[in-house]
Amino acid sequence: MLERAIDHARVHGERYVRELAELLRIPSISTLPAHTPDMRRAAEWLAAHLTRLGIRNARAMPTQGHPVVYGEWLDAGPNAPTLLIYGHYDVQPVDPVSLWRTPPFEPTIREGRIYARGATDDKGLVFALICAVESMLAAGPLPVNIKWMIEGEEESSSTSLEAFVLANKDLLAANSVLISDTPFLAPGQPQIPYSLRGIAAAEVRVRGPKTDLHSGAFGGTVRNPAAALAALIAALHDETGHVRIPGFYDNVRPLPEEERAALQKLPYTLEDWQRETGLQTPWGEPDFTIKERIGARPTCEVNGMWGGFQGEGTKTIIPAEAGAKFTMRLVADQDPAMITRLFTEYIQSLAPKDLRVEVIPHEGSWPAITPIDTREIKAAAKALETVWGAPPVFARGGGSLPIVATLQSELKTPVVMLGFGLPDCGAHAPNEWMDLGQFHKGIECAIHYFHLLRSS
Repeated sequence: MLERAIDHARVHGERYVRELAELLRIPSISTLPAHTPDMRRAAEWLAAHLTRLGIRNARAMPTQGHPVVYGEWLDAGPNAPTLLIYGHYDVQPVDPVSLWRTPPFEPTIREGRIYARGATDDKGLVFALICAVESMLAAGPLPVNIKWMIEGEEESSSTSLEAFVLANKDLLAANSVLISDTPFLAPGQPQIPYSLRGIAAAEVRVRGPKTDLHSGAFGGTVRNPAAALAALIAALHDETGHVRIPGFYDNVRPLPEEERAALQKLPYTLEDWQRETGLQTPWGEPDFTIKERIGARPTCEVNGMWGGFQGEGTKTIIPAEAGAKFTMRLVADQDPAMITRLFTEYIQSLAPKDLRVEVIPHEGSWPAITPIDTREIKAAAKALETVWGAPPVFARGGGSLPIVATLQSELKTPVVMLGFGLPDCGAHAPNEWMDLGQFHKGIECAIHYFHLLRSS
């Protein structure tokens, strides 16, 4: 049945591309209210397509925002594993339109690539999984039970999705989750990001005099809020990059030696870092490599700061107020609420008594990790190597995807990130594209993965 499914995918590959183009023509931009009807149209298109394939109960379910597409095929029976597939049908805005070679919602094939907004992120990857399920159903019954959850707000912070998951935990119950929304490390080199960092965010405002003051008349008698803010920022790290916030590292899960060995296999060199940053000398915790600092270690960063005169020339003032925005990337077992509290307490402990220092917390998210020795990760690795002929490298992602931690904590299930995009595909940029070879191989990889889930 495995070979019949792959044969079906190859025979119908051109049709799959045509159907993907239909989906790509729908301008489902979740962040722009003018496209709300297009969001509904994309959700209904997906639900109708899943229904045609034999997926049951396929429908666009309402949320406080854009619909979530749900569907299920449970005929593999109670003894077979159940897989929840997550993806998103919303896309980024297309500005600047002038930089697109062809219109962003008129899919165009050039040199083995399909160009359109959403071609990779994430319509192309989600649709590859849909095509894999169609090919398997054409060859016989699926070896696993399948549930779909395709949302319409990933590009707008998944605002409604956590509430949807909490309200539908029984409906979404599964043994594991599959997400296809990540790239290869390079052409021919698959990777499995098995961890994502969480995030804690806050803003600090330092207020001094009731108004900007003449620096000649009041300099030396008034503490400068901008200088006080700079001192607070400088106190966040020691000279090696270690975060000084008391308790910041208390719950950080130690990095096992097998994971350190796996990260060392990532083909990312000092020269790569230098080329990407334009810098020569890395900065940060000396006990950890660059590869480990990116993804496996928590951070505290200043994202922006302001205060005082910013125009051309000189304006001799002591500013009345200064401020900065901070984010802290978190790793396994760090609680974003606790980290925000520790950050707040530390800043307040250093605050000058003659100034008003306010810490304004923002929303955060938990980190997520699936151990690389789980059977689902092993099945994904085998499927990638079978199709691409190269074993995947394992990476700890430096970014954050809040829904992954939500799915892990609420459904009590591992999450596997199995993506087929290429790193230079232009996601979020003009002229986004999907390599059609990757698309077709992605379908075959998913077919192998579904079979391996049942047999592993």
